[in-house]
Amino acid sequence: MNTTLSYLEIIAWLEKKGIELYGKKFKIFETDHEIIYKLIAYFLKDEQACYQFNIDLEKGILLTGPIGCGKTSLMTLMKHLAPIGNKFSVKPCRDISFEFIQDGYQIIHKYSNGKLYQSEPRTYCFDDLGTENNLKYFGNECNVMAEILLSRYDLFISKKLQTHITTNLSATEIEKHYGNRVRSRLRELCNLIAFDNVAKDKRK
Repeated sequence: MNTTLSYLEIIAWLEKKGIELYGKKFKIFETDHEIIYKLIAYFLKDEQACYQFNIDLEKGILLTGPIGCGKTSLMTLMKHLAPIGNKFSVKPCRDISFEFIQDGYQIIHKYSNGKLYQSEPRTYCFDDLGTENNLKYFGNECNVMAEILLSRYDLFISKKLQTHITTNLSATEIEKHYGNRVRSRLRELCNLIAFDNVAKDKRK
């Protein structure tokens, strides 16, 4: 099988799916093919390609890049590519922060260990890490996403639970927002796949 050809066929299928989801203006640019090849290899568990790309299949994905480069739409498309055993939900970090205001600390439990009285934790893609704010619940301030990521790191070590993340933050900015412990654990938790810093804003 010609791997390059088959990957190009998958990209063509993803573009059609993107048009279904986002409208006729959706387009996958050739300049993004290397990023998309890595994501396809990971979500289809192509061991040979992942070895070439230095991707660890046990870890999750940390997809970084400038605002508007297509991180969220690509991870949403990968939901349709991933086999049943590797399905995940995309959850905006801002939505989680608003849930925290309403429901408090059980939200940290919900996105780490699972809902109360539900033992099975889920695989999530936390979208747009860094857009949420430190919020207060009954006067107590909490860095909600930092707590969730630290909890999910423990679950990764104990149960191999995967976590995916999109963000436009640099490693230094992640450390500033969430602390050195989170930055350090993200190295173990996720494979870094990064758009070029000058990747065009596709919303323009």
